[in-house]
Amino acid sequence: MTVGTAGHIDHGKTALVLALTGVDTDRLPEEKERGITIVLGFAPLVLPSGRLLSLVDVPGHERLVRVMVSGASGIDLYLLVVAADDGVMPQTLEHARVLEALGVRHGVVAVTKADLADPEPAMAQAHELLPEAEIVACSARTGQGVAEVAAALERVAARVPSRALGGTTDHRAAAAGAGGHQTHARRADLLAAAGAAERAVLHIDRAFTIHGAGTVVTGTLWAGELVRGQRLRLLPSGRNVRVRGLQVHERPVERAAAGQRVAVNLASIERRAVAPGDVLAGADAPVRLAYRLEAELLLHEPLGDRERVQVHHGTRSAPARAIKLGEGRWQLRAERPLIAAPGDRLVLRRISPPGTLGGGAIVAIGRRRASERAPKTRAEAPTGSASAPEGAPPPAPQLDSEALALERRLREAGAEPPSEAELGEQARHIPALRAAGRIVRIGRNMYAHVEAIAAVRSIVERVIESEGSITLARLRDELKTSRKYAQALLEHLDAARVTRRLPDDSRVLRSGARRS
Repeated sequence: MTVGTAGHIDHGKTALVLALTGVDTDRLPEEKERGITIVLGFAPLVLPSGRLLSLVDVPGHERLVRVMVSGASGIDLYLLVVAADDGVMPQTLEHARVLEALGVRHGVVAVTKADLADPEPAMAQAHELLPEAEIVACSARTGQGVAEVAAALERVAARVPSRALGGTTDHRAAAAGAGGHQTHARRADLLAAAGAAERAVLHIDRAFTIHGAGTVVTGTLWAGELVRGQRLRLLPSGRNVRVRGLQVHERPVERAAAGQRVAVNLASIERRAVAPGDVLAGADAPVRLAYRLEAELLLHEPLGDRERVQVHHGTRSAPARAIKLGEGRWQLRAERPLIAAPGDRLVLRRISPPGTLGGGAIVAIGRRRASERAPKTRAEAPTGSASAPEGAPPPAPQLDSEALALERRLREAGAEPPSEAELGEQARHIPALRAAGRIVRIGRNMYAHVEAIAAVRSIVERVIESEGSITLARLRDELKTSRKYAQALLEHLDAARVTRRLPDDSRVLRSGARRS
């Protein structure tokens, strides 16, 4: 089971997590310098009974709500933090909306900084906002009330059903009823475990490389089980991957269950081929790429028919057009595919001015009709190529096996695309891949896969958001590549009007360029 923090910036979420777990989840130098959480943090939380929960610490800044949503999307209960000296603030309210949209109804409100101000007014405000929640006054600095927060989480967790219980109980009961023999029960356990593994769904929130191990991704396991050695699909690319190893809270395990935070070591795939927002799925997992979602929504602000909004689902987001179908029911036509299943929860945010509108549950999924698909990327149109929908259905004409082999080569090349001369005979397939919107030209004679461009764009957006700008050297270090490639990629994003070059050669995002 996973618990997630929520609350306004500087209300003491990370300090309380440190007091509860002994783990400082602000691990980046810029987080420590600025005194704010920028990326998701993770820690094991041992409750008074010894039960172990996974804890996700989220940013509280208003500009980082998208990061908060990606962290909150897999949680089972919340730990909402309100400072006694501030009370309920704008991001407290917005985070509460996000939790409601995601269907996270159980949790604890910790009124922090109780050593600095009378906590009673803030507790009253919290009760008005979340009348069903347990509310505890505490101080991370003095330790006052911290044990009571853990005890309250224990009581709430006891009332929330674990997602890990859904996969095996019925099979074991059926086996026992059929004869009660241990062999039958063991066979049922094995069948249930195999079935749970086939239904596994993990939305990736981090991807990185560990020396000697290779590519590692992390996320909260939404459904099913992960087993060392099993094969999964990586979406949206559709690549088959194998689980080389698993860790839960930095401990190697053979099997991980739904509701746990998991680190997955993937075999035979490079880091550049995986990105936050991707999904690991078992063969029978119900998730699929979707451009059209039908959802039942609860909205806190008026939403116009056909208004453009930002849809957050899992660790992924996409701009979409909202089409009103009836009372509370909307069709969302996404500009890039989400990876979803009926019953999943999503959050809607207004693009400008940004703010959470509400959210709800997906009731039906379908691809775009052919007539509604975005036009193919033109060969010389960098703007379209830089934001090409990841995982979009390939347009006609169909590509032959040699063209697909070139596409694989360019996808694997990632941020170090070969030149036309380096491609040799394979270069004759460039026009077909460009016409199909699979690759783009960067620099004078290099060709990159659209997935690589999308991954580079995500890195650039993340760095600029956290540091204010990005330099060529900074991107080179992020990509672990040479100046040649970093320069070509940045100039491509300049031409695509994603970034703007400043007189000191650093880059900032153009107004309205952010896509997620």
